[in-house]
Amino acid sequence: MPKEFSRSSRVAEQVRRELAELIQLEVKDPRVGLVTLTDVEISPDYAHAKVFFTSLKGESGVSEVLAGLRAASGFLRRELGRRIRIHTLPELHFAYDRSVEQGDRLSRLIDEAVKSDHDTSSDDI
Repeated sequence: MPKEFSRSSRVAEQVRRELAELIQLEVKDPRVGLVTLTDVEISPDYAHAKVFFTSLKGESGVSEVLAGLRAASGFLRRELGRRIRIHTLPELHFAYDRSVEQGDRLSRLIDEAVKSDHDTSSDDI
């Protein structure tokens, strides 16, 4: 079983790398803009790939970026088929990755709490 997992993760990583390059260099849709692919999850039968992305437009521009990526998905899938050799070429499903924004928000909250705690302890002296 570990062998299958490692092959699946290698394929997912290769799909992520190839799609990132294709989106950066070949997709001309202005809705897509600058996106970063954070992860790819491939179903066990390789029929579906969930592609997670972040965007400089932030959460407010997600629907626009998603529309651009969905419009380009046929082209991306076709080009992916030319670049990698796997028996089943996965259908691409794009999903916005909120983890980067959530991590940033949590980091700010922690910084504020530490500063508040520091200010409170300074007042006690």
